[in-house]
Amino acid sequence: MPRIIFISADGSQQWEVEAPVGGSVMDIAVRNDIDMEGTCEGNLACSTCHVIVDPDWNGKIPAPVEDEQDMLDLVFGLKRTSRLCCQIIMTPALDGLTLRLPEASRNLLG
Repeated sequence: MPRIIFISADGSQQWEVEAPVGGSVMDIAVRNDIDMEGTCEGNLACSTCHVIVDPDWNGKIPAPVEDEQDMLDLVFGLKRTSRLCCQIIMTPALDGLTLRLPEASRNLLG
């Protein structure tokens, strides 16, 4: 089964979790108690599932759609490789995907 590596914002902690093919990275993170809200449950209505994709992986995942780009404009600490992980769907090719958690997030729904 593919795996995802999550790294804490300060780099002090790392979690490697199993990632079922077809699952969203946000759902996988929440299911594995990674510190992420996912407030809108993947409906592109918030930015609480913001992650920073490791540069080595950035070109290996599909580009964000326009709605995701619009939400990314609102995230705290936007980086060049920032993504909303509710929009990243696991495939076998993403085995080892490495993501850093941001220092903070904004809940635009609350």
